[in-house]
Amino acid sequence: MNENDISYVIRGGIFKVYSALGPGLLESAYESALMYELSNQKLQVKSQVTLPLIYNGVNIDAGYRIDILVEEKVIIEIKSVEKISEIHHKQVLTYLKLSGFKLGLLVNFNSLDIEKSIYRKVNGL
Repeated sequence: MNENDISYVIRGGIFKVYSALGPGLLESAYESALMYELSNQKLQVKSQVTLPLIYNGVNIDAGYRIDILVEEKVIIEIKSVEKISEIHHKQVLTYLKLSGFKLGLLVNFNSLDIEKSIYRKVNGL
């Protein structure tokens, strides 16, 4: 599967989780439910994947983590906030740059309309 195929399945999983749980829970609840849903779709998923930070040729353990990594290709950054800010978008773009992955999805589950709360981010490499 390519990134577009994977993101289509991910979006379906996000809709299922949101329909079942609704807004207002902690990010960790949505992460666990989405992991379960994507695993049921037979996708390879990992949570809280360490993101290496290479600075000046040195690997620095800065504690950054990708919320969910799907099929070693797509990053999912989960939020449950009142409003997505510009820094959240930049965070996903930075994670894509640091990891070398092409596609990331930023999703805010604390929303009245989940369809308008999924943002697709592409690494310009």
